[in-house]
Amino acid sequence: MSPDFSRLRYQAGLSRQDVAERTGYSLRTIYRWENGETVPRKAAVEYLSALVREKERAADRFSFIDLFAGIGGMRRGFDAIGGRCVFSSEWNRFSQETYLANFDCQHDIAGDITAIPASEIPTHDVLLAGFPCQPFSIAGVSKKNALGHEHGFRCDAQGTLFFDVARIIEHHRPRAFLLENVKNLVSHDRGRTFEVISRTLGEELGYHISCRVLDAQGFVPQHRERIFIAGFRDSDGFSLEDIGIPNSDDGPRLGTVLHREDGSEEPEPRYTDDRGRVLSKYTLSDHLWTYLRKYAEKHRRRGNGFGFGLCGPDDVARTLSARYYKDGSEVLIRQSGRNPRRLTPRECARLMGFDDQGEAAFSIPVSDTQAYRQFGNAVVVPVVEAIARHMAPWICGEHMQRRREVA
Repeated sequence: MSPDFSRLRYQAGLSRQDVAERTGYSLRTIYRWENGETVPRKAAVEYLSALVREKERAADRFSFIDLFAGIGGMRRGFDAIGGRCVFSSEWNRFSQETYLANFDCQHDIAGDITAIPASEIPTHDVLLAGFPCQPFSIAGVSKKNALGHEHGFRCDAQGTLFFDVARIIEHHRPRAFLLENVKNLVSHDRGRTFEVISRTLGEELGYHISCRVLDAQGFVPQHRERIFIAGFRDSDGFSLEDIGIPNSDDGPRLGTVLHREDGSEEPEPRYTDDRGRVLSKYTLSDHLWTYLRKYAEKHRRRGNGFGFGLCGPDDVARTLSARYYKDGSEVLIRQSGRNPRRLTPRECARLMGFDDQGEAAFSIPVSDTQAYRQFGNAVVVPVVEAIARHMAPWICGEHMQRRREVA
């Protein structure tokens, strides 16, 4: 693989087919360049470099920071609309490795955000954070008043990672933010967790907030519900409810992310053989397949829904989780005459929207175990990009210009 050429192509915002059409080189030649079989032509490199420089000049629309960055799913959505990332924070060293392999960072990746003073974070227009959900403890405000203790988010959220999001928002007062979490955040601790978050962002920090649970199934072949919380200092009518979401019934199916295995897709030696067929190591052993079937049958008899998810090209997958590396049970792919198999990490990248069909542009420098964890914890990129495009006019003030033009 030629990570430099792949990265340059990604930064330019082009698919392999786009590069082939625009430069006049064959698609097969583009694959050879990215697979390291031949050296990329200077003219093609210069063409992509010029496009990247043009995008960088346009990237001054707004700046943003990427907290709890993972492997950069939120960032990719806001990069796509011309944002410029000025700060990234991620504590996991394996995620940092993947992040750095895919982004041309002009800054170091900060580690533990709890140890970083807000004053050391650059000024920014938008804050992004897919913060982990931790338990909140809500004690009586009246008792704290009587004792002279601080209350509000400084007390209620202290010790949670949301506190760090709140203190950075309080210090920098960005124009907007976008937070992401699991759907169950709303009901966590009988609604008290979400109560603290809503009160903190709205009443205490003074932002106009809009929340919506979105299912990625209209964008990718995966049922994956996540809550998104957008906030603006001056909302002026912004709402996540206004985003047009593709109908999940008309969404893509797994066949659009699976290795084609018919020779039409370039081999990727880590995951496929030289004919593009998925390596046998991803097929479940007889022992594991027997165990999963017995486990599913046991719970079926008890009336529970636990068990593996067996899929084919025309199906939609269950939610990919960070524990996928353990047995792959939530998404197993049928195979003729053989036990089912796990998805490869490349297929996971496509399932999460980091790669397009048949592509391998997103660099995966880590082991399969770490890759499964990373994609299972990630956001679905096309969902974030749709939200980013919806937020853009409010971030850049363009919605006011449009209103004046209409008036």
